[in-house]
Amino acid sequence: MTINNNNLSEITTLLNSYNNAKLLIVTKNQSHEDVSVLISKGFTLFGENRVQEAKSKFQSLRTNNKIDLHLIGPLQSNKVKIALKIFDVIQTIDRYSLIDEISKQLVKSPDIKTKNFFIQVNIGGEKQKSGVSKKELLDLYNYSIDKKLNIEGLMCIPPNIDDPSDYFREMLEIRDSINKKLKLSMGMSNDYKYALDFKSDIIRVGSLIFS
Repeated sequence: MTINNNNLSEITTLLNSYNNAKLLIVTKNQSHEDVSVLISKGFTLFGENRVQEAKSKFQSLRTNNKIDLHLIGPLQSNKVKIALKIFDVIQTIDRYSLIDEISKQLVKSPDIKTKNFFIQVNIGGEKQKSGVSKKELLDLYNYSIDKKLNIEGLMCIPPNIDDPSDYFREMLEIRDSINKKLKLSMGMSNDYKYALDFKSDIIRVGSLIFS
C-alpha cells in the first residue's frame, strides 16, 4: 500500500471549509512505515479497529510523536484492560456490560491512557452491525455518565447506500436531543462528504488514503 497524496490533499482542503471538523486516518492493516510518513506530514489523529494491532504498531511511534489514537472497532470485555492503556479515545461503547468493565478498570488501574469515550449508535438498526439501538441510547448514555465515563460524543456507521444523508441527519437530531455539546464521529471514505453537511466533527477515512 502507498499513500494517495492527491486524495489526502482533497480531503484536507475540503475539511478547511468546515468548522472544527477533523480527519481521523484509519490505519487498519497499514504498515508502521506508512503511519510514520503521515506523522511526518503533520497528521496525528489515527484510528485502529483491533487492540493488538494498535499495540504493536503504535507503541514505538508514540515514543517521539504526539499521537491521538482512537479505537473504532468493537471492543470485547476481555480486552478492556489493555485497550485502556493504548487508546486515547474509545469510540465503540455500545452495551452495559462493557461500561461496567471499563468503570471497574478506571477505578483499579493506575496507568489508564483513555480519557474520553464515544457511544456507537446502530443508526440503521442493522443486525450485523455493532452499536446501541436508538431507543436504548439515552438510557445507555445516562448509565455511562453515572459510571463516571467521560462521554465525548456519538459514533455511527450508516447503511451502505449511495446517499446516507437521512441517517446523518437523524444522528444530528439525536445528538441535539441528548446533549448539543457531544461530538459526532460519522462519515467514512464512501460517504464523508454527506456527513460533513450534517456537522460531523470527525470523519474516519482509510481506503481513500491508502492505495
